[in-house]
Amino acid sequence: MMQSQAIQVDDQPDRRIHKPADALRFALSCLWIILLAVAAVAASATTTGAETDIVGASKHLPPAIITIGPALGLFVLLILPLGLAVAQLARRQVPRLVEAAATGVLAGLLVQVANIVLARPEAVRLYDAIIMAHPSVSHTDALDPYLAGLVAYTTIIGLAGRTGWRNAFGLAIGVYGIIELGTSHTTIISFLLTLLAGRAIGLAVRYGAGAAPQRPTALDIATALTGTERIATAIRRVPEPTGAAGSRHYRVETEDGGQLDLEVFDRDQQAAGTFYRLYRWVRVQGQVSRTAPLSVDRAVERRALMSYATTEAGVRTPRLRTVLRVGADTAVLAYEHCAWTTLAARNHECTDDELGRIWDAVQRLHAHHVAHRGLTADRIVFTADGQVMLLDPGDGDLPAGDLQTRLDLAQLIVELALVVGPDKSAKLAATKVGGNELISVLPLLQPVALVRSTRHELRRRRDVLPAVRKVLLAAVPGAEVTPVHLERIRPRTLVTLVASVAAVYLLAGELAQESLSSVLKSADWRWGIVALGLSAVTYVAAALSLSGFVSEKLSFARTTMVQLASSFVTLVTPAAVGGAAMNVRYLQRKKIPPAVAVASVGVNQVVAFVLHILLLAVFGAITGSSTSDQIKPPTWAYFVVAGLLVIAVSVLAIPAGRRLVRARLSPISGQVLPRLLEVAQDPRKLAEGIGGALLLSLAYILCLAACVAAFGRSVPFGKIGFVYLTGSTIGSIIPTPGGLGAVEFALTAGLTASGLPGAVAGSAVLLFRLLTFWLPVPVGWAAMHYLERNHDL
Repeated sequence: MMQSQAIQVDDQPDRRIHKPADALRFALSCLWIILLAVAAVAASATTTGAETDIVGASKHLPPAIITIGPALGLFVLLILPLGLAVAQLARRQVPRLVEAAATGVLAGLLVQVANIVLARPEAVRLYDAIIMAHPSVSHTDALDPYLAGLVAYTTIIGLAGRTGWRNAFGLAIGVYGIIELGTSHTTIISFLLTLLAGRAIGLAVRYGAGAAPQRPTALDIATALTGTERIATAIRRVPEPTGAAGSRHYRVETEDGGQLDLEVFDRDQQAAGTFYRLYRWVRVQGQVSRTAPLSVDRAVERRALMSYATTEAGVRTPRLRTVLRVGADTAVLAYEHCAWTTLAARNHECTDDELGRIWDAVQRLHAHHVAHRGLTADRIVFTADGQVMLLDPGDGDLPAGDLQTRLDLAQLIVELALVVGPDKSAKLAATKVGGNELISVLPLLQPVALVRSTRHELRRRRDVLPAVRKVLLAAVPGAEVTPVHLERIRPRTLVTLVASVAAVYLLAGELAQESLSSVLKSADWRWGIVALGLSAVTYVAAALSLSGFVSEKLSFARTTMVQLASSFVTLVTPAAVGGAAMNVRYLQRKKIPPAVAVASVGVNQVVAFVLHILLLAVFGAITGSSTSDQIKPPTWAYFVVAGLLVIAVSVLAIPAGRRLVRARLSPISGQVLPRLLEVAQDPRKLAEGIGGALLLSLAYILCLAACVAAFGRSVPFGKIGFVYLTGSTIGSIIPTPGGLGAVEFALTAGLTASGLPGAVAGSAVLLFRLLTFWLPVPVGWAAMHYLERNHDL
């Protein structure tokens, strides 16, 4: 505590601050490096042509410039850093100068290491693209270590606001680059990559080590506040509320005995939370993700506007008393302090009347087209007189559309459920919200639509959201709730996309070795017809398997068409995922309750999985019982199996892993076991379901055997069965559409290990996948559209 100008200051100044803008600039620099490297490899001919133009233009320069230019440019690039160092010493910024020099040396070393790596044979393609490999290039290093170190050096010192130095360095680097290009000592790609590498290294060090703060102190802020006719007597730093990234908070006591809460925005924190907001923008729809301005001015303007709009709507929120600027880079919002108790602190002690007042406040806000978008238990508070106050409306929407207000209601329902219980919250919501509006809110009860802290809490209490949905569905009996897709892309979809690209790459390699036309010409078409017939049998078997675990009567033809339609959906979804979703949709269209439909499909999958494992064990025993029939898997297979076992044991050894497995399996067992017991009471249905699942696996095995026979070869049936079952298991694990890539690789490796030549194994697998995966796609597309027109899907 210290005394200055009658103002008591209690502050904990930051010695080093990590500027989010530096992290953002570092990410952008790395992205530019990647894009430039990819462009260099993909369009080396174009960049070479551009460089040739520059070299040709340089021949028209006076000979004196070409002779003394390189030496002069290098001399300038040596003098400028020394001059900047002297300027830093004159400003008594020795620590920053030392950091800059060390970072420059580090950047030079890292770039030299990159040169060594690029010179290796593994990177020859990228190296040739960077130096645009041709005899005229005399500089063999891909990147310039000194230039990268110079850029990192200036990045640490920072040239913002120092126009003279910035222009001098820009001019010197530009002239140096032109001369080096003209004399063929470097290339365009090399020059640009060097600048970006130095910039990225400098930004990484500046963000990681932090920078000395140059923001206004607490005393500066209190002094500026005193100039607004409010005389401050004391200022104290207070902890930042949850989610208040990018701002400082102070409590100020004034001469008249009042108190103000200050929210301070500094320019060095203006990009705080950018990566998370970018992630949310990519993952969810634009109206769902909450955007925030990057500049200090826009952030302050938005918060002031939302504060005034909330007050105008008749909803209590801390009153904004003044907005002021402190220096050139800091803005302050001063709110009237009020004593309160948060909803989180009240926990289960809230009365029905208090919960009703929370709903009334939120609905008044929505009536004025204002959405809060952050209704968490620590932002809903009760004042001393029992009134409800909503804190921090600055991240809300104005004007708010129907979707934003419904998202607000969904957030409120779930947050209250976490505090007072799902039943109480859902019943109150059903009372406060009309039937039609409640139906529109129900599809939005998804974790992705909720606030970050609420999603985190729901991960610990997985029973809350299903319980809320159950009570709200009971409040609107007979209503059809239309699903709402809020996500642009799911993490699982992103993983599937990446895995699919890798699978297509692997598959392209296989197709390069085995031409499709040559495979079709060399195959015995009679065995091909047999394999095609067996492929058709798999859809009949899948229909039998599904019908067997549904007690209601299903049209066999329509059910078979649904399995055909699943072959088209499988083209864009991981194996077994799209087909299961389509089966559930089909059963619901047949007036089967959703819970029963999910349970029936779940029983079908569980029984198929158990039979698959049993068949794998049987065929494995048959294969291993005879020395001549033994399959010798490749060495890598043992490492893969060992790795999977280690992962499984590690997950089960950790309490969090066991809870995750339990959470995943509990809903399945709760739905599947009762349905299985119900089906078991009808032996005919049970035989139909199990028989269909067995027929499905056997048809695929016989189809693969027929494809092998089409090339004049034969493999013992035990080996064929073991290879197929192993390959389909791997295809189910790998998250690619239909197991693309993984199935081909596993089946080819298995048949090769069974004794087939590699070329024959690849051809047989290619024919097998053509008949069972690719050929049914257009037929499945037609079946899906037929079923949709007839309202079966």
